[in-house]
Amino acid sequence: MWTPAPDARDTSEIGRYLRWLEDERGLAFDGYPALWEWSVTDLAGFWTSIWDFFGVRAHTPPEEALRSAAMPGAEWFPGATLNYAEHAFGGDDADVAVVARSQTRPPVELTFGELREQVARARAGLVRLGVGRGDRVAAYLPNIPETLVAFLATASLGAVWASCAPEFGPRSVVDRFAQLEPKVLLAVAGYRYGERDIDRRGEVAAIRDGLPGTPHVVHVPYGAHTLSDSLPDATSWGELLAEPGPLEFAAVPFDHPLFVLFSSGTTGKPKAIVHRHGGILLEHLKNHALSWDLRPGDRMLWFSTTAWMLWNALVSALLLRASVVLIDGDPAHPDLREQWRLAEETGATLMGVSPGYLMACRRAGVDPAREFGLARLRQLGSAGSPLPPEGYRWVLERFGDRVLLNVGSGGTDVCTGLLQGGPLQPVRAGEISGPCLGVAARAFDEDGAPVVGALGELVVTAPMPSMPTGFWGDADGSRYRGAYFDRYPGVWRHGDWVRFAPEGHAVVAGRSDATLNRGGVRLGTAEFYGVVEELPEIADSLVVHLEDRDELLLFVAAPGGLDDALRARIAAALRGALSPRHVPDAITAVPAIPRGRTGKKLEVPVKRILRGARPEDVASRDALADPAALDAFAAFAASGRSAP
Repeated sequence: MWTPAPDARDTSEIGRYLRWLEDERGLAFDGYPALWEWSVTDLAGFWTSIWDFFGVRAHTPPEEALRSAAMPGAEWFPGATLNYAEHAFGGDDADVAVVARSQTRPPVELTFGELREQVARARAGLVRLGVGRGDRVAAYLPNIPETLVAFLATASLGAVWASCAPEFGPRSVVDRFAQLEPKVLLAVAGYRYGERDIDRRGEVAAIRDGLPGTPHVVHVPYGAHTLSDSLPDATSWGELLAEPGPLEFAAVPFDHPLFVLFSSGTTGKPKAIVHRHGGILLEHLKNHALSWDLRPGDRMLWFSTTAWMLWNALVSALLLRASVVLIDGDPAHPDLREQWRLAEETGATLMGVSPGYLMACRRAGVDPAREFGLARLRQLGSAGSPLPPEGYRWVLERFGDRVLLNVGSGGTDVCTGLLQGGPLQPVRAGEISGPCLGVAARAFDEDGAPVVGALGELVVTAPMPSMPTGFWGDADGSRYRGAYFDRYPGVWRHGDWVRFAPEGHAVVAGRSDATLNRGGVRLGTAEFYGVVEELPEIADSLVVHLEDRDELLLFVAAPGGLDDALRARIAAALRGALSPRHVPDAITAVPAIPRGRTGKKLEVPVKRILRGARPEDVASRDALADPAALDAFAAFAASGRSAP
């Protein structure tokens, strides 16, 4: 449905990289498939080229690119010392670095020079609080410039960053931050969400009380509330930035921890995933330029909270001397068109949107290309859950071939995409263009054999620099190995269910542990939803297969109500599009489908509830977009209802 323009190699960053490879390395590739094949077979050559092409600044050079390719335990760029934060300040001091829009306060903009000054002052303030290399700094902050400033200051010291969005409750935050024993906690006392004023003073006090060592608290002023009463000993943001200081960058090893990301916490205690300075730097330089086509002067807008890995990816746009748009508040306030308005107002060149948002705009009849001035927009990125084919066609109908729809799939575990598109790759409705450069992605069957044209486990058969160094506190590495390498020794198992075409494009069909299997026919849940949610009466849906009873249960959010006639239409649609085996044994209406804050449906927690687990044992309500969404499933399980 979309093919690269004839001059794509002349006008894109990946085209510039291809010319550089030919001029500097004597390597010529006739297209993306050949380039990808080289990138996963000559790992040292490829990642060294990324280092050199982007001019990574090392304090001491690496002894080699890849000493060991074992997984887990690959040794990348041994001997090198560098600092991620140093690479965020390559722009001209007068250029705009940060554009912030908030429902809590007026717009804010920072130039690279102003950002540099604030980071230097925050760095000096953290030093006065005793923060040094290896110490942890935790942030209970929204997506605002102060959060970015504090992150870069932390990284410049060689300290370790972690963040949670302020809508998370104390238990969920303590479950995360207590693992790290932070020396400093930055927090806001409240914020506005749409028309609502949210007071978080009690939550901040509870979080501090729940953290070992009673960390210093830095209060970032935001909204109507203050921490002066509940935490009178808190340091103010103004005090933290009161004294100037040099902006220096600690020279840390390639593998030194940069930040800790946490798993969603919907299936147990959140995993504290440790990402390294060098791996994130190289991966985000590669991904942002060669897939997202970011370049100096561009502007990246992607709605995210500070609890999602996309926040970490968003701020890495600075590495390419592009500016970042930070958005805080209700993304659908005052109405569904707000994100398009912000893209117009801020001049976004890359706009990230969730599949759910695109489909909601489609249903509501929004026509963004005609309603808004989006002339600068070159790419629409989409991630978080599969986008149905109808979403692809809607984007093409609205934007034509002027805007590339770049759908990706990856995750917190690698803090990047594994599968994605780019300026040199065609786009097919309902499919992801293919594996990213440097990502040896395959589909394996249960015996570990590669499969093409059939569903299998998404695996990565060669190491990537952005694979985590491990989990915080997992001294012997057993939890880390169990998470990714239990099924196929020496091969990363990502946990998604995928089908690759011979040409390389792919369909991610949902989580592999939620895959439907009836009568020997396996089906990804995403394909199931693609059929059900095309019916106009269905706003959302979730399907669960209880293997022990061989029951297929479908739950739907149907605003107009669910009757036998609609049940029959759902069954007929599934029978015709998929197979008779995938007609549900029961179709039940629920008020809402439970989703995490990134938009992913919580299929596995629901399955565990239906098998008798308590909701509080399978999911933290703070991690849910709608904390009450699990109640209907608990009631369903308690009633003993099942299919006839």
